[in-house]
Amino acid sequence: MRRAATLAALLLSGCSFVPSYQRPAAPVPAAFPTGPAYPTATEPLPTITYRDVFRDAQLQAVIEQALVNNRDLRITAANIAVARAQYRIQRAEQLPLINSNNTLALVDPGTGRSNVGGSPVTGGQRANYNLAVGVTAFEIDLFGRLAALSQAEQARYFASEAGAQAARLALVGDVAAAWLQYGADQSLRALAEATRANAERSVALTRARVAGGVAPRTDLAQAELTLAAAEADLAEQVTATAQDINALQLLVGAPVDPAQLPASIESAAPTIAALPAGVDSGVLLRRPDIVAAEYQLRAANAQIGAARAALFPRLSLTAFAGLASNGLSQLFTSRAFNYTATPGISYPVFAGGRNKAALDQARAQFNIAVASYERSIQTAFREVADALARRGTITDQLGAVERQTAAAAESYRLSEARYKVGVDAFLATLVAQRNLYQAQRTLIATRLTEAANKVTLYRTLGGDALLNGPTLAEAKSAP
Repeated sequence: MRRAATLAALLLSGCSFVPSYQRPAAPVPAAFPTGPAYPTATEPLPTITYRDVFRDAQLQAVIEQALVNNRDLRITAANIAVARAQYRIQRAEQLPLINSNNTLALVDPGTGRSNVGGSPVTGGQRANYNLAVGVTAFEIDLFGRLAALSQAEQARYFASEAGAQAARLALVGDVAAAWLQYGADQSLRALAEATRANAERSVALTRARVAGGVAPRTDLAQAELTLAAAEADLAEQVTATAQDINALQLLVGAPVDPAQLPASIESAAPTIAALPAGVDSGVLLRRPDIVAAEYQLRAANAQIGAARAALFPRLSLTAFAGLASNGLSQLFTSRAFNYTATPGISYPVFAGGRNKAALDQARAQFNIAVASYERSIQTAFREVADALARRGTITDQLGAVERQTAAAAESYRLSEARYKVGVDAFLATLVAQRNLYQAQRTLIATRLTEAANKVTLYRTLGGDALLNGPTLAEAKSAP
């Protein structure tokens, strides 16, 4: 009995033709670029959460609302459930399907005709009782074909989990970027309102000077031109802030409380923390999209094993055991017990090279998965390197723009004072005003770029501990 049990276990466990998996070497340098465009290396990147980077409580509330209500995440969650169910279906193929077959047949001794499950037994009829359970054509996974298919489905399930993590990471970054964009547009709107008010005062002053014969009518026309431009900019910014709210509500999946929106980019930008810049490229392997690509690679590797196993014969077993008797009182006696077991082996004598072609296809798909995995790493490396290049220069650029804006403000103040005392022409004042307005807009845009760069680094480096999906170590566990 013990030997029979051991033999059965060996037959059920089978062997595996899945190639030994080895992670491909990362096709990128070991460290990110250095040079004038890049920041100075600092400490390694620690484990982070989005709350460590996005420190404003209102922004955190908006992000949490989006993680609950975003419809794209709901679709992703449903896709995970589909992948999980598909894995469970495939895993069930390794277990026998046990059926129960219970019948009552009434046989007429004279004609031999039977009535299964018919009317009650009469004096001229004989009853046959049958209770049986059995399995039909259960494939014994001797060469690991079913196990390899199950392994492939498990890897795809984990890939879908990692893909969901990538979607959550992208959503957090998108919400933060949209929140900052609203703050920048609020600053531009306030600037446009202040410029319009200033232009209105300039028009009133110029109109009075024209009426007094002190200034020509061309000064009034130029002042009115500046006012009209400011009014157009204000209308554009009112539209932009409304569209920013619409974009945020789409990301969040619900109305956004106006109290959770930033008043300006000046107040919003300082709440975004910077990540350490001195990280080696190995950190990319924890990015969820790269983790997902590696799980797809593992699935393709397992498919090769399934295709290899398909080249060998398939061993199946059909077995039934049950009780049969002509009398109900004798149905549960030892003489009523019977069983049958029929093993079968199938092997395609001629299939036109189908199984060999399937193996070639699995190997080609594995090569595709390798290239996709390597491309994912290369793309991630480029994204992080670009973000670091922007971070290495944005502080200097922001400082220069701030000095430029201060100089433009001083130039406009002096030009306006000289115009009021009749030293300069009105055109010089208008030019100084326009230069100041443009410098202020550039300063707002640069502050947005500086804050958005921190968001980009958070998103491209990945690894948010609050959004973690499966790790490669979890590949051995089953859902």
